[in-house]
Amino acid sequence: MATALDTGVTVIRDPATGDEVGRVPQCGPAEAAEAIGRAAEAFPGWWETPAAKRGEIVRAGAEAVLAQRDELARQLTLEQGKPLREARIEITRFVHTIEHYAGLAKSLRGAYVPSLDVRTHGLVVKRPLGVVVAIVPWNFPTTLLGNKLGPALVCGNTLVAKPAETTPLTTLRIAELMREAGLPEDVFRVVTGKGSVLGEALVTDPRVAKVAFTGSTPVGIRVAELAARGVKRVTLELGGSDPMIVLDDADLDAAVSAASVGRFFNCGQACLAVKRLFVHERVADELVEKLRAKVAKLTLGAGAADGTMLGPLHSEAQREILEEQVSATLGQGGELLAGGKRPDGDGFAGGWFYEPTLVLEPPRDSKLAVEEVFGPALPIWTVGGLDEAIQRANASRFGLGSSIWTHDLTAATIAAEKLEAGYTWVNSPQIVYDELPFGGFGESGLGKEHGNEALDYYQESKSVVVRQSP
Repeated sequence: MATALDTGVTVIRDPATGDEVGRVPQCGPAEAAEAIGRAAEAFPGWWETPAAKRGEIVRAGAEAVLAQRDELARQLTLEQGKPLREARIEITRFVHTIEHYAGLAKSLRGAYVPSLDVRTHGLVVKRPLGVVVAIVPWNFPTTLLGNKLGPALVCGNTLVAKPAETTPLTTLRIAELMREAGLPEDVFRVVTGKGSVLGEALVTDPRVAKVAFTGSTPVGIRVAELAARGVKRVTLELGGSDPMIVLDDADLDAAVSAASVGRFFNCGQACLAVKRLFVHERVADELVEKLRAKVAKLTLGAGAADGTMLGPLHSEAQREILEEQVSATLGQGGELLAGGKRPDGDGFAGGWFYEPTLVLEPPRDSKLAVEEVFGPALPIWTVGGLDEAIQRANASRFGLGSSIWTHDLTAATIAAEKLEAGYTWVNSPQIVYDELPFGGFGESGLGKEHGNEALDYYQESKSVVVRQSP
């Protein structure tokens, strides 16, 4: 969490204790303009750097980050709240993504089209866009930065990043490490401040060619509106309410493990978290009991403490939203199976802790059913079969991720085709791979990150016609 001071400084605090862990400048339009101006000046030189060389420089930056993984993980835990183990995973994931795109640098290419006419051929030339603004949320500050930074830099763009107001420290350190490893200073810049002030200044600057945003759907819509005034490119990775379907022939132990990790990793604060669970009625009782037992073993505590499996929510506001969603839902109906409250004990008094929560059969129009739930609360419903499960899974304005557990290849194929989501996992935990495109349907976003497809969102295609002399 963060506290703004009158001096133009933001104090960053540990969500587990409220203790101060750092201070950063509260930048505004002037600092935004300066950062964009310097990135614009650096763009021609970075574009002219051979793509293979850009890849080498970016890879060296990734290696420098990996060498400091433990330092960065501890910093990330202190400002975000997640357990140290999860913070290490996140830093490693950032490095993998950057290295993946560094490896693709030598594969950047256009196209040749022969025989357009007599003595005439065509070329498709790929070129970078220019200055990219990356606006990154607080739940995965480094992973979601890497999704934008890797393809943007490898394609020859320069990038200005605005981390969330409450989680800027790890991002600032990563930028410092990458510069020390040889990345030109103004190719990747970081500015810190409020989204409503700094973010809007960045998005509306006419020198910005593209905005890459990850965050809530309402803020994403605002970003798109502002970017449209300048006809800027945008990619939006927004909210989700991911369904998980478990059929009666599934491996229940594996499904329970995936549901627990998928819902409670990062204290449930993930766009791709499992947020709605649909279980075939023939195995529902067994699965629910297995899940209750697994959830009971989750150890709550400060992210930096040994043995912590579930840290605090990131902020007081996040906990208040979750409490209202759970309370309002239970007021309508449903059976509380676990959690539903703040944990007892002096060790939890200073942070934003909430017990892992399971609610059975909440009303279909309840907040847990229709809103994005960004915290450790999972609603569970029984279904009669695949058709009902898919119909209810698709009854959402979101369409980010989805999963199904079954040994029936036909059922899995039908679900993969019919589930209205940008990602579907079959008998697999919710892991995003750099090799595959990632992006949502509906109000979950616009455009793609990851995969070779991400490169297209950081390049412009230009057609060239060449007529040869007789």
